[in-house]
Amino acid sequence: MPQKFIKNAVGRLIPTEINGQPQVPFLGIGKYKPESRKHAPRIYSCADYPLDGNKQAASLKEALIKAGLKDGMTISSHHHFRDGDLVMVQVFDIAHELGIKDLRWFPSASFSCHAPLVKYLEDGTIHHIEGSMNGPLGKFTSEGKMKGTAILRSHGGRYQAIQDGEVQIDIAIIVAGAADSFGNANGVHGESTSGSLGFALADSQYADKVIVVTDNLIPFPCVPWQIQGNYVDYTVLVDKVGIPEKIVSGTTQITKSPDRLFLAELTAKFCDAAGLIKDGFSFQTGAGGTSLSVSTYFADIMRARGIKARYARGGSNKYMVQMLEEGLVDYILDGQTFDLEGVRSMRDNAHHVATSPFTSYNYHSKGNFSGITDIVILGATEVDLDFNANVVTHSDGLLLHGIGGWQNCLFGKTVILPLPLFRNRMPVVVDQVTTICGPGELIDVIVTERGIAINPLRQDLIDAVKNAGLPLKTIKELKDEAEKICGVPDKPVFDDQIIAAIKWVDGTVIDVVRKVKG
Repeated sequence: MPQKFIKNAVGRLIPTEINGQPQVPFLGIGKYKPESRKHAPRIYSCADYPLDGNKQAASLKEALIKAGLKDGMTISSHHHFRDGDLVMVQVFDIAHELGIKDLRWFPSASFSCHAPLVKYLEDGTIHHIEGSMNGPLGKFTSEGKMKGTAILRSHGGRYQAIQDGEVQIDIAIIVAGAADSFGNANGVHGESTSGSLGFALADSQYADKVIVVTDNLIPFPCVPWQIQGNYVDYTVLVDKVGIPEKIVSGTTQITKSPDRLFLAELTAKFCDAAGLIKDGFSFQTGAGGTSLSVSTYFADIMRARGIKARYARGGSNKYMVQMLEEGLVDYILDGQTFDLEGVRSMRDNAHHVATSPFTSYNYHSKGNFSGITDIVILGATEVDLDFNANVVTHSDGLLLHGIGGWQNCLFGKTVILPLPLFRNRMPVVVDQVTTICGPGELIDVIVTERGIAINPLRQDLIDAVKNAGLPLKTIKELKDEAEKICGVPDKPVFDDQIIAAIKWVDGTVIDVVRKVKG
């Protein structure tokens, strides 16, 4: 039977079914409001668990067998160790050894350390991945080799999908720097620390079976318990769960590029001229080097003016920690820890608060933090003339990045994208983005090294900075300037095969990614 398609609210043709599941096309911001109840996890009885609280299995393999691992299951994991994860390849090694097939892997993100899993995608151990993909797995998917269709969600969209029952997890793997045998766990103690474990919260709450894996099993109670043992079925002690130094990556360090530093400085100047930096304001910077650099320029302005921020949203890093310890911000609200200074601060400072996608981002809840935040600084791979933005593919159409919390952050009061006008001689401002990840009505300002474009929907910002001496231009002028320098690039040619779907924060499909021809 031929695949059926429907045009969504941003004009993209969306399949009505993906991986055998019916899909709802993106209807517009705030238009899709499901009326059903949250997914209910199974009811369990303490009669089936050890009275002494000791849930320890002898090995990861034993825990997986006890959890009932079988063909077609959904296995979830979190990515707080980023490129330093040492557990998930072991999980699928065991699945392969047991002859298990057609697993759905549901990570909050994957990294280059997961490249060995390509062989299990090839041999059918893993059927497909539903999670943000970076590097080798994204490349494999782009080549159309995965048996199923990838589905990419934001961090908040992942929580929403679990909560709403769109994805029902059979076995959740939660990797922790410290745990007790009952299953209480955190990421701030031990030698293998990663900071917050917030991305694993929904997994612990809703999965049928939950396995906590640690290399630091301590006597009860393990506090703070970022994961509560009452949700946990089995605990496993292994030699090493992760490499803490690798939670830092090239995209989570302040840029050293003079051009990018200029972008960050120009962004801070814009915020200052627009009156956004004021006593009690709040801000969030994304994971990119330019975005992180903006916070250091904010700090300079705040010191000079005697201004204090109420909170900084993170991704925490040493620069944000310095602002907290200097008294420039009252709180860090941290969803993901980007370096070891962030881990230390979360462990030692009560004003460095671990958050989760539920509190920060989940769109199917009674509000979240995103809309409270005054300034949001994010990155993108492309922006178009309607201010739509792309974060998962480049202009060549290859799927090489994940969404992260990017979509969720678009609901901030003022959303700014500092971007180079071109990368590798490829314009970043284009007629239409290759893949729509966020609708332009939520993106307020584009800052490039050759000018600043303000979304015409934000007349208040235009009025606020019109006499500030900033290099203001239209988005069309930025596009024309990029093409004057780089020329007009050829657009990729796609075939009919859909390799991935991009979910919006409410679970609807905002776009799909097709395989590039050739």
